[in-house]
Amino acid sequence: MTTLETIFFLFFFVPLVNLVPTIKQKSSNYYEYDTDIFEELQDYEDKSQDAIKNKGKDGMIVSPDSNIQLALQRDDSVPKVPPTKDTDLPTCLLCVCLSGSVYCEEIDITAIPPLPKETAYLYARFNKIKRVAVSDFADIPTLRRIDLTGNMIEEIEDGAFSKLLLLEELSLAENKLIKLPVLPPKLNTFNANYNRIKSRGIKANAFKRQANLSYLYLAHNALESVPLNLPETLRILHLQFNNITSITDDTFCKSNNTRYIRSRMDEIRMEGNPIILAKHPNAFSCLKTLPVGAYY
Repeated sequence: MTTLETIFFLFFFVPLVNLVPTIKQKSSNYYEYDTDIFEELQDYEDKSQDAIKNKGKDGMIVSPDSNIQLALQRDDSVPKVPPTKDTDLPTCLLCVCLSGSVYCEEIDITAIPPLPKETAYLYARFNKIKRVAVSDFADIPTLRRIDLTGNMIEEIEDGAFSKLLLLEELSLAENKLIKLPVLPPKLNTFNANYNRIKSRGIKANAFKRQANLSYLYLAHNALESVPLNLPETLRILHLQFNNITSITDDTFCKSNNTRYIRSRMDEIRMEGNPIILAKHPNAFSCLKTLPVGAYY
């Protein structure tokens, strides 16, 4: 029986095995990389780094390898622009320009900036302006108000304001002035509080032709006397905290005209001065109210 099984297996199964096609297996190919290539790449990188270190003055980068020369030209197409200071900016970028008004407050400018032609109101308070020149306002006849409070102004050129025929308000308070500038003819309000102005720094006719001046502020200065020729239009006069020691019957009134009344004058302040006002009773006979100050 065993012999029959063996014969059956040999004649039946062996031919079937031979009929099945053989399955080819992919052979694994192992490649041997040439180590010389990596050595060349590493050598090339080292040379490139040396070339960058040896950069020439003309901006060229040259490889030390005589066979390979790399030139990287610096891009000079964009011109160098120097850093811009705030004070070099156009006025309406440095300041605020709005409907004829220019606001240049607390920006540390040292001079009056160029103003637009139509400027009517200039506010340049609390800066570091030291000087006012004629050229600052020569081309701006439309100015009606100038406020230079809180600067360091020591000098104002003759004629800096006198040609501004529309100027109505001028403030030079909190500066370092020792004399008054020539004032424009239509000025209504003038403020020079907190300066160093002495009586010799005010000309005798400084206010004589001021036909519209109503408010005059000269407090906290070094005046030894009340300014002369005060205009009839004056309503408010502040002279407090100066060094005024005397006044005359003609300071506010007219000694040769007992009927004269200074009807527009509403307030005179003279406190903080050495003068005793009670010693000069005739000096106030034309006033509606007595000045504020020491009477004894």
